[in-house]
Amino acid sequence: MVSAAVVRITDYRRARPDQSFTRSELNRLLGLYATRVMRGEWRDYAINHSPDGASFFIYRSSFERPLFEISKLSPGKKNTSRTRAGRYVVTTRQEKLAQGHSLDDVLKVLERTITLVTA
Repeated sequence: MVSAAVVRITDYRRARPDQSFTRSELNRLLGLYATRVMRGEWRDYAINHSPDGASFFIYRSSFERPLFEISKLSPGKKNTSRTRAGRYVVTTRQEKLAQGHSLDDVLKVLERTITLVTA
């Protein structure tokens, strides 16, 4: 005898996939990271993927909080001010440094050389 059971389709639907960096975006991030490691400025990184977005964390030391967070935001269903302003964001210690629609545009803030200005 075969038993029949009622199942809900929503139980078998796939969960929303995690947002992730593309291969070219990851190559771009790791290239910038490698140049800063050679200069001795950065020492560690971490990557996080979730349905809301992907993040690339940059550390000066493994024991510290991240110096920078480069995030790729998920487009989402709603046209909110967050998605209209740009899909990529660079932050440091809760302060937004750059936001834009392309990774290259937001990485320009990290590629600038910082010079000491004395009066």
